[in-house]
Amino acid sequence: MSAVAFKDLCIDVTAGDGKPAAVAKFWGAALDQAVVAHDDGDFHLAAPDGAPGSRLVWINAVPEPATAKSRVHLDIRVAAGDPAPLLAAGGTLMRERGGDIEWHVLEDPDGIPLCVFEPHPAAPEALGAFELVVDAADPIPIAYWWADLTGGTVHQEDGKSWVWIEGAAGFPWRYWVFQTVPEPKTTKNRVHWDVTLTDVTIDALVGAGATLLRPQDTSIGWSVMADPDGNEFCAFEPRP
Repeated sequence: MSAVAFKDLCIDVTAGDGKPAAVAKFWGAALDQAVVAHDDGDFHLAAPDGAPGSRLVWINAVPEPATAKSRVHLDIRVAAGDPAPLLAAGGTLMRERGGDIEWHVLEDPDGIPLCVFEPHPAAPEALGAFELVVDAADPIPIAYWWADLTGGTVHQEDGKSWVWIEGAAGFPWRYWVFQTVPEPKTTKNRVHWDVTLTDVTIDALVGAGATLLRPQDTSIGWSVMADPDGNEFCAFEPRP
């Protein structure tokens, strides 16, 4: 049994000017998921299978604007690799596919990037998100840290600057990728993941190298933590 299970993904969006709604619309189109509005101004995307209570992606309004490149992003596959529907949904094309680059780079209406690929030749019908990508100075240790917690396995190819996890508990996409980047983390991630504690305590996570940033209290029903690389995540106790 894994110590934690991946629960969902959260995207912070600058509050005001209708931006959270615009971002929710964009990601609903990108992931082909229905957008659900909340009374507090947040949104979530209904899980593709329509499972009751399942909220795969959250869009959360925050007061602060983005000040640095997102260190966490999704890679998706779209029909014919054509980003036009996403541009029509409010995205911005930052870099076109070409040469050795096999994907387009887009940003959502609040500046969160994503990479847009063609369908895989072996599974042309499999569209939508297929991997979550996390920047790291040294991807191998942090990949093994998360793999150990989630029961996944780490894979790598000789000469590549990235490694990936497969089989992480609760992980909704095929690959969880950690890639080498030269720049250090300087600010809170605008994209983070939540986990459910399945066979571990908060204290044990801290003992394993995590940092407790804010404990659960009467205001929030989860603990805010950071992994050994400083990536924020929220840890939830399992529901009774």
